[in-house]
Amino acid sequence: MSRFWTDTVRRLTPYVPGEQRQGDGIVKLNTNENPYPPSPEVFKAIAAVAGDELRRYPDPESTALCQTLANYHGLGLDEVFVGNGSDEILALSFLGFFTGGPALQFPAVSYSFYPVYCDLYDIPQRPIPLTDKFEIRLDNFTVNDGCIIFPNPNAPTGRALSRKAIRTLLERHTEYLVVVDEAYIDFGAESAIPLIKEYPNLLVSQTFSKGRSLAGMRIGAAFAQASLIEGLKRVKNSFNSYPIDVLAQRAAVASLNDDDYFRQTVAAVIDTRTECIRELQLRGFDVLPSAANFVFARPTKSSAQAVFEILNKQNILVRYWSREPIAEWLRISIGTPQDMAKMFAALDALVS
Repeated sequence: MSRFWTDTVRRLTPYVPGEQRQGDGIVKLNTNENPYPPSPEVFKAIAAVAGDELRRYPDPESTALCQTLANYHGLGLDEVFVGNGSDEILALSFLGFFTGGPALQFPAVSYSFYPVYCDLYDIPQRPIPLTDKFEIRLDNFTVNDGCIIFPNPNAPTGRALSRKAIRTLLERHTEYLVVVDEAYIDFGAESAIPLIKEYPNLLVSQTFSKGRSLAGMRIGAAFAQASLIEGLKRVKNSFNSYPIDVLAQRAAVASLNDDDYFRQTVAAVIDTRTECIRELQLRGFDVLPSAANFVFARPTKSSAQAVFEILNKQNILVRYWSREPIAEWLRISIGTPQDMAKMFAALDALVS
């Protein structure tokens, strides 16, 4: 611990990302990356960027990308915001909308960056327990007593809420912001974006990392009424005026314009997820319903930690947390059918 650290730095417990192991023969099922490459149009768009464009700063407002997103979702240009990954957008939202108010409410089992941001910005927090089936019950959130954020589908459980349930919350919770974190929305859940026109306190965040296979480019987007978007821009322009580089802007636009490829790869992930759930259940795992590109599974013939460690030694990476109430569960990203077959072979060898 450095004597130059501030009290804020000393009290932080940083977010721990999934292991990024390097080398050959690694089956990487621990960080929810898309197993398929981006659209071929993305590579063409990146290759077409001229050298003169790289020596200049990019468009600080990412206008072409924001307009493409607006057209894609039927929104106005002033209802779209982009950032350096959805994590940056969440960080700007925490700073811009959650500081100085009542405790922020979020699911007790959820994206573990939420409490990290609360600690970073000194925001009081109120984790809301899930049901014994790891469901988010929106009725359990305290109405009109602090902002609310939750992922849909939730992470690491994969369970999704309906748009109708979110609408019901918004009808009741009118005095504080509701942020719906839709990082995994592409794989089977209903987006809350169509509700934006009706509810001025709704902010929806999404990412290009999962469904569009662009985790390496770091591109996120937010959708809300113009006043909320303006608030995000004020925070962004007080922190980093150029968050999206020119290559990322072109890549994102090209991805959005190749919707057929996007839908094909998402459908392939969903098909493999269905088969994965069936195969895990055949091997004695309890598996939660999933609308994400991962499954949350509990081995019943061995401990989750033991399965995690044995797979890890064979370069098959899944995600495990030792904390309750999820210490007996594993989060398994959906890979290619070949990736999943290697994992199932390792599980069969474990049973033998």
